[in-house]
Amino acid sequence: MKIYFAGSIRGGREDHALYLDIIGRLGAYGSVLTEHVGDSGLSSFGEDGRDNEIHDRDLAWLREADCLVAEVTTPSLGVGYEVGRAVEWGKPILCLFRKSSGRALSAMIAGSGGVKSREYENTADLDEIFREFFGEK
Repeated sequence: MKIYFAGSIRGGREDHALYLDIIGRLGAYGSVLTEHVGDSGLSSFGEDGRDNEIHDRDLAWLREADCLVAEVTTPSLGVGYEVGRAVEWGKPILCLFRKSSGRALSAMIAGSGGVKSREYENTADLDEIFREFFGEK
């Protein structure tokens, strides 16, 4: 299974360690195409490269992926765009949101019939969420 993981880069990197943990847990279910999202060396300025190259590469990975898992607690235009494209392409989508963040989940994510949204408090909660999403009970 090929998994596309999405998390905020230019929208804010305060959750990069969390992303790294999530990516590690997702590795039990398949190959994560976007491991760089958890890289501590990646700043909110993003990675080197022209924007159109990054866009095209990431969409190619998203098309190739069997599913999308997105951490959506930190608002990100890019993550929202990726979720929208994955909905358009009929990909299974899991959006993860920490309610304790004090933020509200976007209605465009929470209200989408093409998106499965799950709230969690800590990464230990993700094991059951992932088992359910990936069909292991």
